[in-house]
Amino acid sequence: MCRDELLAFLVELGVEHSTYEHPAVFTVGESGNIKQQIPGAHTKNLFLKDAKDQLWLVSAEAQAQIDLKRLHTVIGSARLSFGRAELMEATLGVTPGSVTAFGLVNDTGRRVRFVLDRTLAEAPVVNFHPLTNTATTSVGREGFRRFLGAVGVVPTVVDFDTMRVVQ
Repeated sequence: MCRDELLAFLVELGVEHSTYEHPAVFTVGESGNIKQQIPGAHTKNLFLKDAKDQLWLVSAEAQAQIDLKRLHTVIGSARLSFGRAELMEATLGVTPGSVTAFGLVNDTGRRVRFVLDRTLAEAPVVNFHPLTNTATTSVGREGFRRFLGAVGVVPTVVDFDTMRVVQ
């Protein structure tokens, strides 16, 4: 799916959302002024591959500290490293700078396991790129859960403050 197809899919699912246009941002640091104008929890998203070639998407609150040297012991994976851009594009349909939980809609082979920050799982509103880094789409907690259910994804929820799985 592309951005417009994703937004139409959210409408089809009955997921209320708002999309805000902005200049392209590639890092959490670049998005400071944009985030101030958009209510809700903001995210950082990491596309990872473990030593056994399992793919992982980690969506965390923008300011969360993620210890990649320990995360594998928490989620039960092999050692983690960043996944190649070509692999990310092939599985999630996004390019670097546009990594997003909404990319799970394109993972039709269910190759990617999803790790969700507890802070985001509990936030009333979360913000993700809609498959492109030139916009941010806000959805409510229940709408995000409906999206995940529709694409057949059950997240592993991790409290990054305590580095423990909470579900």
